[in-house]
Amino acid sequence: MPDLPGPRIAAVETTTVSARAKAGLKVRGQRVVHDASTFTLVRVVTDEGVEGFGEVSATAAWSGEDAVTATHFVRDVLGPGLLGKPLAPIAAHATEFDRVLRGNWFTKAGVSTALWDALGRTQGVSVAELLGGPYRREVPVKISLSGDGDDLCDGYETAFGLGFRSFKVKVGRDAEADVARFALARELAGDDALLGADANGGWSLSVALETVPRLAESHLAFIEQPVHPDDLEGLRDVRALGVPLVADESVYSPADVGRIGRMGAADVVSVYVGKSAALERAIECARLARELGMDAVIGANGEMGIGAAAQLHVACACEHLSEIPHGIIGHHFYEEDVSLAVPLDIDGLVARLPDGPGLGVEPSDEVRRSFT
Repeated sequence: MPDLPGPRIAAVETTTVSARAKAGLKVRGQRVVHDASTFTLVRVVTDEGVEGFGEVSATAAWSGEDAVTATHFVRDVLGPGLLGKPLAPIAAHATEFDRVLRGNWFTKAGVSTALWDALGRTQGVSVAELLGGPYRREVPVKISLSGDGDDLCDGYETAFGLGFRSFKVKVGRDAEADVARFALARELAGDDALLGADANGGWSLSVALETVPRLAESHLAFIEQPVHPDDLEGLRDVRALGVPLVADESVYSPADVGRIGRMGAADVVSVYVGKSAALERAIECARLARELGMDAVIGANGEMGIGAAAQLHVACACEHLSEIPHGIIGHHFYEEDVSLAVPLDIDGLVARLPDGPGLGVEPSDEVRRSFT
């Protein structure tokens, strides 16, 4: 990277933060139960003393990363390569990350977030502005429901009490149980609530083709990742049923968006800060989706406060977004999220972009003291 004027990176530090999910909201997905999170947080400090913060919202069952791997790779691989380098352009750092570390998308995204936060604080502008926005200052949100019987009822009551009125039901394990679960969720939420389903790639194509029409009898708003991530032809076949289809596990990069768009395999792509490995790449995924006739929805992996702030800035910097509400729920998922001094403004209906430079949020004193 050529020498450039501006601040340089003087330190890259990490800490970890843990939180347990609210009992009713723990996610019983096709593969695992997500009932607690331990995430790595990243602090970047420039030679001008400006800080930036990021979150590695990684779970092993999703991307093969966790707080142990993230802490190691930030401290021993990515961080040392940043020291003494110019803070900007940040995209150049993302390219270097790919050269020295394969995969580990969420880890790279956590460092990317800290770099963008530091740049915004340095320039006195928001990350959304740096990324080309903001095109909006609030984003509609939804929350996941899972489990059967009383578990699903408890989850709905918890979510409704927090203000949520749009939902995504976890399916993809057993077709009969999936249909019953979705019907109960519709009964609980009422006919007017937006209610989609997410199979996390758990169905075979034949099961998906049989089950999606049955879910549609209960007014299915969308079906997310009904078949294996590699089965783009299967996604296209399910999409032909006429229910809006969201591709999630099939989409990590702009190249993935391109393949899905050319196949006609989805109506919407689920864009993650974490899966994209860099904030600017998440924006590019959404831009390319629009170019190929698809929409983008912001997906979630149990982000705590800093991660949710990154989601929100990306959402507000995307010129076009799906009308499907987005997975930006932050602290609502957890019994207690101690990562931020002041939680994000998320009321269950919308998440609102915070004021202030960078991400517009501050870590709690407890988190600040724990960085090493």
